[in-house]
Formats: sequence, C-alpha cells, structure tokens
Amino acid sequence: MQQPVPAAVGAAGMVCSIDHRASQAGIGALAGGGNAVDAAVAAAAVLAVVAPNTCGMGGDMFALVGTGDGPPLCLNGSGRAPSGASAERLRSEGHRAMPRLGHPAAVTVPGCVDGWLTLHARLGAMPLEDVLGPAHALAADGFVASAELAAAAGDVGAAPANSDIPGDLRAGDTVRRPGSARALSAIADGGRDAFYCGEFGEGLLGLADGLFSPDDLAAPTADWVEPATVEAWGHRLWTVPPNSQGYLILAAAAVAQGLHLPTDADEADWAHWLIEAARATGSFRPGELSDSADVGTLLDPARLNGLRRLVLAGETPVTPPGSGGDTTYLCAADGRLTVSLIQSNAMGFGSLLVAGSTGIFLHNRGLGFSLDPAHPACYAPGRRPPHTLSPALVTTLDGRNRAALGTMGGDAQPQLVLQMLARLLHCGQRPAEILRAGRWVLLGPDAFATWTPGWLPPVALEPHVPTAWADGLAARGHNVTGLGHNPKLTGHAHLIDVSPDGSLSGAAEPRTALAAAVAI
Repeated sequence: MQQPVPAAVGAAGMVCSIDHRASQAGIGALAGGGNAVDAAVAAAAVLAVVAPNTCGMGGDMFALVGTGDGPPLCLNGSGRAPSGASAERLRSEGHRAMPRLGHPAAVTVPGCVDGWLTLHARLGAMPLEDVLGPAHALAADGFVASAELAAAAGDVGAAPANSDIPGDLRAGDTVRRPGSARALSAIADGGRDAFYCGEFGEGLLGLADGLFSPDDLAAPTADWVEPATVEAWGHRLWTVPPNSQGYLILAAAAVAQGLHLPTDADEADWAHWLIEAARATGSFRPGELSDSADVGTLLDPARLNGLRRLVLAGETPVTPPGSGGDTTYLCAADGRLTVSLIQSNAMGFGSLLVAGSTGIFLHNRGLGFSLDPAHPACYAPGRRPPHTLSPALVTTLDGRNRAALGTMGGDAQPQLVLQMLARLLHCGQRPAEILRAGRWVLLGPDAFATWTPGWLPPVALEPHVPTAWADGLAARGHNVTGLGHNPKLTGHAHLIDVSPDGSLSGAAEPRTALAAAVAI
C-alpha cells in the first residue's frame, strides 16, 4: 500500500527530500540563520552519507536557484572525462558500448562536491562547517540503515574490500562512514583542494594507471551556465541545458500545451497527450544530446510546432537508428530563494568502484557517452557525458518564484516532471495531490535505455492510476502494461509551491517510507 503523502506548509522555509534526516538538516540550517542554499547543501550532504545507494561525494549534481527576480541561476556540477579517456582504447578492448560496472572508464571527475562549494560560495549565508556539520556527525557517529539502503547493499558484493557498506547490511543496523567524515572535515577546513587533491583525489588517481591526472582534479568542474527555458501554461519553465536531458521537459510541455489536453487528469486523454508529447520529443534524444548540443535549436519553436503537428496527425516518431539509476532530488525554499537540486551516482552505488581508503563510491555517469567516433557525445578527454539529471523551476511571467520540482528515475525524469507540471499548472492541483497521483512511464529495457532505436517503448502504469487510463490508452493504440511498486522507475519526486503572498506548500515522495517535507 502506498505511504501517506508527507506534506507541509510554512512561511519562513521548507525542505523536501527522500530522508527525514536530510530534510531536518536543511531546516536546521534555515533555523540557524541560513538560507535555502545552505539548507539544500546541508540536506544534500546528509544524503551523500546516509543514502550512498542513490548519491554521494563521488557523484555529480545540478542545481537551479530562483531569486524571485528574473531568470534563475543555473549550476552545472557534472564532471568531465579524464585526460586518459579514449573511446578507441575501449573499442580495442572489445567494448561496443560504455562499460557501466567495475570499470574506471565509467567514472568522470565527480562534480558533486565542486557543485556544493560553488553554490555555497556564491549564495550561502552561514559557515560551511555548520552547513556540513549534520552530515559529518552522521558519518562519524553512525546512523541507522534504512530499509532501502539495506535492500541495495547486496549490490556491493562485487565492490572492493575498502567499501564501508557491508553486503549483508540489515535495516536498523548502525553504519559508520569514517572516510566520509574525514572528507567532510577536509572540505570544511580546506575547500575543494583538500578534497580533490587530498585523500579522495589520491584514490581517484590510483583507480587506473594514467586515466586521471593531477591536472584533471585541480580544475574546478562546476560552472554557472545560462538556464534553458520555455513558456508553457502561463508560466516560465526552467531547467539545466545540455549536457542535461532537462530540455525534454521543456520541449514536451511546449508541445503538450498546444494539444487537446483536458484539465481533468483522470481522463485517458490527459495521459494520452502527455505520453505522445514525451515520445515525440524524447525519441531523438540518443542522437542529439551531448555537451555541445545547442539548446536554442532543440527548443526552437518551429521544431516544436513540427513535432506537435506530428502528434496531432498520429505520427509518433520512432527513435532512429544510431550512426554506426539511481539519483536523489531535493528542493528547498525560504522567503526569497527556491532551490532545485539533484545529485546522482547514476546506477545505485555507481560503478561499484571506491576512491581509495575513503569508502566513497564513484559514480558511473560515463555510461552516457558513446563509443562511436561520429557521435557528438563520443568518450573523449574533457567531455561531459549526456545526463539524465533534470531539475526544474517554475516562475511567473514577471519573474516571481512559483515552484521547485524534480525526481529521480533515469530516462523517465522528464516524463515524471512533465506530469507534475501539467497537474500543477494546467489542472491546478496542490502538491500533496500531485505526489499522490498514479504515474505513467515509458518503459525501456532498463532505466537508461528507454529510447532504444527502432521501437516504441510500452506505457507502464502504476496500480493506482485513474481507472479510465488503462482501457482508454489501449483504445488509443498504446501498448499498456502494469507496473508494481518500483520507485527507481516511477521516481522519488518532491515539489514546493510558492503562493503569490510568499507562503509555501510542499510535498515529498510517498513512494519511499523516510521521505519528509518539513517547514518552519
């Protein structure tokens, strides 16, 4: 049975995350004189400790910060391929696609810590040591393993002996992560160099002979970039531009608002038109998404109008042939700022490789690269891989903060955020109702292979979707299948809505038992 929706209302601040310990750390930062950025970083650091099966200091992150006055600030904290990266070498080793587990090529320079520090340096209001304090205490003194962490722990059986998560972990066991505690202390005392050029960096350099160099680790990985945006449903939607796939949220919303979308989300047509918009925009993703993709071209109104015409004509595109996860999302808000932050290992514990003696798992976001030398995302030094991470913000047309929202879910992230946006902006639903609602997802062979060339992914429906959906979608030609409880596919989503008077209402994901929306 689905959990009750963790929801909250407040005036001074709010934090929503998958774990009450992270949400409380964020609220503690707000209560201690910090702002929403301090709260978001505090919550993110706690999650890096207590939920290493979703994220960690060996992963990547993206963030959007709404200031309430014009475009949000946008941070790309995704890492780049190291100087020893070589698609040719991998092909010569017999790889036909990027390796995912147990291979150092799956690891780019992790950008998570750089992202935290860059975000805090520009916008934080309290000392970094205080922001990271709750995470450090949990790592050093120990924390109770959640059922989700215990269930995932079996995956670390193939990990190196220096993993600090035992494969036989049980829910309720106490877990201590001394390497993470040392890393957090180093970051608080010495900044990025103490992390990337310290114990963690040494572990990364030792991962594979010549793959990473000291120069790779000395160069900051987080960049402030121009956010991607479209106007839809009377609001301005924002996300991180490529190498993020977030543009698919914007493209699908822009296509959907010109379709026959009812305002009653219980109708089969509501799901149908959103599915078609997601398919029409997502089917081209494998060939077009890279760190060099031009978001202006991807969101060009003429292109989106053409895709809308195809949808209205019933000519859904199929992913063309090629030429030749786990994640966690959180949001925070105060009286001035809204923060939409996402961080990830990609697949669970990532590559199942650990950075030296730290016990910190290294992500496998390199799985997004191609080994095709003609592909714009071919694995090469300095390149950022295509990313599933897709945080979102909403503002009013005059620049006022309206909402922060996002989810985990691999390729499905844009589909899930699209449904949340349509419910919020088109149907006028409140956060708890939105998070409670049943979801559809386009189902691929795995969470990172939805857009397999040459086929249309089936539509998987959660058990508690509206009763009209299954038969109605089948009658409209969709290949409909059922989907049991599987948050890895249907998301860990959160939403904070900001009213015109500045009051906050929010909800955290009911599909995970520890999620919490906390307000002051």
